[in-house]
Amino acid sequence: MTAPRLIPGTAPVLLIADHASNAVPPGVDLGIDPALLDSHIAVDIGTTALTEALAHALAAPAILATVSRLVIDLNRPPDAAGLVPVASDGHVIPGNVTANDSERDLRIAAIHAPYHAAIADAIARLRPSLLVSIHSFTPALATAPDLARPWPVGILYNRDDRAARAGIAALAARGLHVGDNQPYSGRDLNYTMDRHAEASGLPYLGIEIRNDGLDDASGVAHWTTVLTDTIHHVLRVLPSAA
Repeated sequence: MTAPRLIPGTAPVLLIADHASNAVPPGVDLGIDPALLDSHIAVDIGTTALTEALAHALAAPAILATVSRLVIDLNRPPDAAGLVPVASDGHVIPGNVTANDSERDLRIAAIHAPYHAAIADAIARLRPSLLVSIHSFTPALATAPDLARPWPVGILYNRDDRAARAGIAALAARGLHVGDNQPYSGRDLNYTMDRHAEASGLPYLGIEIRNDGLDDASGVAHWTTVLTDTIHHVLRVLPSAA
């Protein structure tokens, strides 16, 4: 199953989870230890449960990826060097090292293109006032264990920071240490939002939750409450999202 998963909803928000799955389609051999499929290099840990819970709390439609980012990274442009990653956080992906251009093109046609077409179709049909991208990040990279990642939550954005500023303010008002374009910058890694929001002037929130806050049901419930309130706030204060 490589088609994205769609959750129906009526709220003026479209939730998107680019890295919600660790599934590897039949016929693809990554050549890695299967245990790595449960790690952050293969999936944004906790984002499936969080996106599902947010969709329920907001009555919002959602689109979730159903293929691991190690097969193809849906948050990268088709011509990006890291689209089919040959290594991630110190782990070589042998099956991608040996993948030829035909294999890359096949993954784009079978997985990447339909995923982004589904997002474009949902936006055209539903005309949401706000896109919300749900990601998670690891507390520490194996390749940079001394690099602190102290933020429990980060908001990413590129040129359009309308929703981001409102979201950062709402989260900070709760006393949270919010990463402003951290743990990495949306000016560098923002393809899905660049393509579907920035390009058309649609406001968006790029949300990153540190994955140790999503490792159990209580953590998911906590962040569902926090983000539901935050999204409602953004919808209220954005004139273009009214």
